[in-house]
Amino acid sequence: MLSFGALTLLSLLVKNARAGTTIWSGSFNTYPTVATFDNWSWSNEVGEYQWYIHGSQPTSHYLALDPSYKNPADTSETNGLKITIDQTSNWNGQTMERTELIPQTTANLGTGNLFYHFSIMRDSTNPPESSLEHQIFFFESHFTELKYGVSPNSTYLEWHVSSSPQWGVSWDAGTWLNFAYDIDFSGGSVGLWFSTGSNALTKVHANIAASASTNSEDFHVGVLRIVPDSVVENYYVSGVYIESGSITTSVGSGGGSSSSSSSSSSSSSSSTSSTPTSSSSSSVSSTSTTSAAGATQTKYGQCGGTSYSGPTTCGTGTTCVAVSPPYYYQCQ
Repeated sequence: MLSFGALTLLSLLVKNARAGTTIWSGSFNTYPTVATFDNWSWSNEVGEYQWYIHGSQPTSHYLALDPSYKNPADTSETNGLKITIDQTSNWNGQTMERTELIPQTTANLGTGNLFYHFSIMRDSTNPPESSLEHQIFFFESHFTELKYGVSPNSTYLEWHVSSSPQWGVSWDAGTWLNFAYDIDFSGGSVGLWFSTGSNALTKVHANIAASASTNSEDFHVGVLRIVPDSVVENYYVSGVYIESGSITTSVGSGGGSSSSSSSSSSSSSSSTSSTPTSSSSSSVSSTSTTSAAGATQTKYGQCGGTSYSGPTTCGTGTTCVAVSPPYYYQCQ
């Protein structure tokens, strides 16, 4: 029989893994093949996604499903999705190159405080061009989005609010980056949660004012390359879902059920913006965090920041960098 202490610990672990209520799941489990995406049309609105923003080639040219295309920490999905952009990715007469999915749902995705989750990775074979602007996982009004190939650091994946850079992280091949947009539609603000690999999400930027709105059909799951180019680019996506209530910080749980005892995590200690930093190293003050003696953090793991209590010493060959001080420091 489990002791009271063990039961309490198990309860806390369950709550941490399943904190909120999923109001829309973008899981690819309902898509046995990429041909299933073609079942959707304006006269047959089925599945988890609307699929119409893409080039003239067959769906298999722009989308692919495979277990190797997902974050390994995501045990709730069978496959991840590979998204491809190339010179054929022009949609609706535009010169921009686009491969994007839109949520197919009757749920209201623009009310209260919601968390928009997703994980994304790039490879070294067909990487994004850092000299060209890319808009990634964005809303039609661009009140919040990720960008790549723009200033102040074109090799960082940057988080922008109303086209203004607020935070960024070096986008290295083979590293899964996990995000959650913390959107208060009622209060008009947006913040950011982030982690790498299987690490739990932490809040890396406080909510700041934004004209947050959506008609529930304008969240673009995919990539838009502003300037046309012949270069082929691949992106890998998994863990896409939207939840209400308290945020689910564990990666790969695929959302969760409601938990009245979980505390809300939409508030933050400061509204100060932190623009993306350069790749120059900056050490963390030993007074900002505490950690167990001898503990070291792995590359791309968190090593400091507000309320952080994990390892502050980085492993050999890496340095603790102030990515978004005082909220988030990372071993790079």
